[in-house]
This record gives sequence, structure tokens and C-alpha cells, in this order.
Amino acid sequence: MVHYRVAMNKQTINEVAPQADEAATPQKRVVTYRSGVAARLAGLSVETLRVWERRYSLSDTTRSAHGQRLYTHEQVRHLGLLKQLVDQGHAIGVLAGLSVEQLNDLLEPAAAEGGAEMAATVAVVGEHLIQRIASSGTTALHIAGSSRRLDDALDKLAGVHADLLLVELAELDSESVAMIAAVRRAVSPSAVVVLYRFCASATIRELRDAGCLVSRVPPELGELVMLCRAALGGQRLKVRPVEATPPPRRFDELALARITAAGAKLMSCECPRHLSDILMTLGSFERYSFQCASANDKDAQLHRNLGLAAGRARAILETAMEQLALAEGLPLPGD
Repeated sequence: MVHYRVAMNKQTINEVAPQADEAATPQKRVVTYRSGVAARLAGLSVETLRVWERRYSLSDTTRSAHGQRLYTHEQVRHLGLLKQLVDQGHAIGVLAGLSVEQLNDLLEPAAAEGGAEMAATVAVVGEHLIQRIASSGTTALHIAGSSRRLDDALDKLAGVHADLLLVELAELDSESVAMIAAVRRAVSPSAVVVLYRFCASATIRELRDAGCLVSRVPPELGELVMLCRAALGGQRLKVRPVEATPPPRRFDELALARITAAGAKLMSCECPRHLSDILMTLGSFERYSFQCASANDKDAQLHRNLGLAAGRARAILETAMEQLALAEGLPLPGD
């Protein structure tokens, strides 16, 4: 089994002030990292790390004298595995309950099953990535064609056929999506892996909607091979089609007011009032999103997606409201 390793360069080590157990002997001291450094080593944002910790209690961390969370090498390694699998499309809610060994099995399905080492032909875009693969001596990836820059890739990769299109861009923006799509049509690979250092979440979603596996640039070549294997194996979630229009409203504000008033008389709890408030807020946000001014087409699509999401959430809670009204004898529209 290939195990995940967290790579740290000299700059990172110099930035980190190791924390140690004061009561420990020098031979038993455990180097730990504060949350900002641990997040960076794992490829996460500090905000994402905080959300994961709060929702899933991922790491039993210790605290410094000032109350800061401190992470060990093993805890950072665990977070890095989670980040890599989430980038491949796995749900964090499922991954959070798995051991490190189980996470490694997900990253290395072929190794876990005794399968043969992957050997794939790749069309590579990105100067650093070309050099990295060529100098590694790996037998897993064979470069069939390459282009140092994305805007030259159509010419450089003309006539090249590969199992995998591998693209690395330091700054991945929305303008790159169309160029990647054009190169993909020219090469006709079985899968596409796009690596980035900085990228907007909307661009990542757009590429994933197009069937690409999108990830931050991995620190080690072994992790890159894992990503390529995952892409060729189709190990990412299928994108659920989005409705063109939200479902129609079943409760207007007058109907919600009637339910709230009846609930106050017939029930000891305030669930009807709370649910009515949520539905009114969702309805307002849904309408606001569709009417919100947009600076460009990308901005308009973002607001449309927000409106659709609010509409789907509203429809789910309207069903819950119907169930509540029927169970408690509250008035429904049309009664």
C-alpha cells in the first residue's frame, strides 16, 4: 500500500515554531504545528479546517498554553488524506469516520486489490509538470505529447492521442475553462486532471461539472499518480443535473401567517412559527437572487444558481410544513 506523506520544505520548517510537551524528555518531545501551518501543509484553508473540526471532530488535538490547537505529523497526514479524497469527489461526511488505513485504501484501490501498477499515456500542459514527470523516472505516466503553455496546447498537441490530459496552471481562471475544453476535444482522452495553485471555487465547479478531476498541485509525484488513477477509474461523484426553474411556491405569506396563528392556539411548541419564518426568508432570498443585479454573465449564472438552490431548499421545507400541518390539524392553502 502506498502511504500519504506530508512534504515540508526548509521554508515551512523555518516558519513553524515547534511546540513541545514541557514535561517530556528531549528524546520524547513531539513536534506539533499550529492550525494555520497544519492547514497549509494539508492543502486546506484555515476556514475549511475549522468547519471540519467543528462538524466532525476530526483530530483530538492538544492545546498550547495560549489555547491554540496543536497538530502532530500524523494528524496533518490524516487531514491531507481527507483533502485529497474530497478533491476526488468523496463526501467529507463519509470520510470523517474512516481510519488512515481505510483512507489509503480509497486512494490506492489497485494496490489494495493486488492490481498491477497503472501505466498511462498522458498529454501534459504546464512547464513545471513536464519537467517533474520527465525527471522522476516513473513508469506509471508516459508523456505522449506536451505543451509548456495552455494557449499553445492546441498547436503542440495536434495529432496526439493519450489516455489522460494533465493540465497544471498556477492561476486557474474562468478563461482557462474553454481552452481546456478545446484541448480535450483535440486529444480525446479518457479523463482530464486539472491541477492549480490558486483558483476561484466557481471555476472549480465548472470544470468538475464538465467531468474533470480538479485538485491543488500535489506535493509529491506519488500523489499525482494517485489522482491520475482516480480519474481514469472514474472515482468522482456524478454531477446531479440542476433544475432549469425552481418548483412553484405552495405557501404564500398569507398562508404561512394563518399556520403560525393556528399553531399558537393548537400547539405548545413554536415549530409552526419557526418553520414559517424560515420559509419566508428562503422565499425572499430566492426572489432576491433571481432579481439581483449582475456585473457579467458569470455573475448572473452564480445568482441564478443561488436562486435555484434556495428554491430547492424551500420545496423541501414546504413538504415538511405540509406534514406538520396534517399531523396537527393546521390550515393548509385551499382549506
